[in-house]
Amino acid sequence: MTSEVVLAIDNGTQSVRALLFDPRGNLVAKSRVPIQPYFSDHPGWAEQQPEYYWEKLCQACQQLWQTTDIPKSAVAGVTLTTQRATLINVDRSGTPLRPAIVWLDQRRTDGLKPVSGIWGAIFKLVRMSGTVAYLQAEAEANWIFKHQPDIWRQTYKYLLLSGYLTHRLTGRFVDSVGCQVGYLPFDYKNLRWSSPRDWKWQALAIARPQLPELIPPTGQLGEITPGAAEATGIPAGLPVIAAAADKACEVIGSGCLEPHIGGLSYGTTATINTTHRKYLEVIPLIPPYPAAIPGAHSLEIQIFRGFWMITWFKEEFGHREQDLAEEQGVEPEDLLNGLIDLAPPGSEGLILQPYWSPGIKVPGPEAKGAVIGFSDVHTRAHLYRAILEGLAYALREGKERSEQRSGIPITELRVSGGGSQSDTVLQLTADVFGLPTIRPHTVETSGLGAAIDAMVGLGLHPDFDTAIREMTRVGRAFEPDSHTHAIYDQLFHRVYKRMYPRLRPLYQTIRAITQ
Repeated sequence: MTSEVVLAIDNGTQSVRALLFDPRGNLVAKSRVPIQPYFSDHPGWAEQQPEYYWEKLCQACQQLWQTTDIPKSAVAGVTLTTQRATLINVDRSGTPLRPAIVWLDQRRTDGLKPVSGIWGAIFKLVRMSGTVAYLQAEAEANWIFKHQPDIWRQTYKYLLLSGYLTHRLTGRFVDSVGCQVGYLPFDYKNLRWSSPRDWKWQALAIARPQLPELIPPTGQLGEITPGAAEATGIPAGLPVIAAAADKACEVIGSGCLEPHIGGLSYGTTATINTTHRKYLEVIPLIPPYPAAIPGAHSLEIQIFRGFWMITWFKEEFGHREQDLAEEQGVEPEDLLNGLIDLAPPGSEGLILQPYWSPGIKVPGPEAKGAVIGFSDVHTRAHLYRAILEGLAYALREGKERSEQRSGIPITELRVSGGGSQSDTVLQLTADVFGLPTIRPHTVETSGLGAAIDAMVGLGLHPDFDTAIREMTRVGRAFEPDSHTHAIYDQLFHRVYKRMYPRLRPLYQTIRAITQ
């Protein structure tokens, strides 16, 4: 086996990591630099300076070389994975024209001209006009076009964070097909920019020349420029290999190559993903995302404010654990997880529906979060456990929708993301789903997935079957407890799945009154 390694750069929401992986999937060196996720000048806005991302990437790389004895000459190539749907306007030289709009941003653009002509007639016929209007209002490009027209006129390229950082590394306006997640005129079925007649060009203010060239995962995006080499310490001339967005990389980094393996991501957004070679839409007009494997799709159901809810609980109800954690030199989440054992499975009837942010169709734009079943026995421990159970219920519901659409049962789970490091959380997950739940051998699954793309692209492994077999493995498996699963199964079918349909009219009324 070759002694070469690849450098995977992972720019997430909370940090930038520079990671060296060998062909066996071992993380042989790591540097992590925390980042401020965003700043907000107005309620609901989430922005960050693009140069800030580049500075932190450079810092992470420079730190890496100081923490390892592995020579730079052993690095065969570089790959990049980033948070999804963070967008940046740049001029002809690649200089940002305004702050990046981060994926957590909640601004909307009202009063836009609806899609008309044949497409408008089709959407009206199939009752999808509202969904299309919602997508238009959510699109960041439409907001900039309407409210900052001078910026839009100067925009030479409209890039995802992955495309911006790729330009900083290579000097080329190019991005991976696997990173195209967001309100962009992208053809998710054929994995390319939409054809000229596609309705998305009418719905969005974007023109085709404003978009970068696309390269499939494992393809070469370019080479490290001398300027980037000086800033990062990465040797000039090294090939930069296309990977995919962080969630897609997590999927293959967890070993989820086949559609019967469900990849759960317990991060800021909680998701369940399966890899498919066939294009499937669980909900009409809501496509599967590009996978980290060329030509494949990642069927995804997401809970937008997933493990963000743990942060919310910590800030609102976890002051005791925060103080103790500071005294003991540990993370507050480590102490919060002790609350789970203070409440029984099912939280004594406290059921939480985790729709803290609205959706597009299921749930719809009227959706709200809900907690039902309160009684005088309930404590904050019950609420904490109910949050975790509610997230698991929601993801299990997503699993069932994916199975119904694909016809392929999911028989085991792989869990990654920060929430996956808790044994208690993974046992709870196994019990809710009634399935074996596996933690991968490394927490850095998104970086590992990017490294798998690089290894295949560089020829260090001949194909994805070999790369995933060699580079991914089981860390620990959690088997469901049959008695606990029976409790969860009844609560899931008889209570949780009925909550949203019954509460939806009330959510619509709330929206009408308070909007």
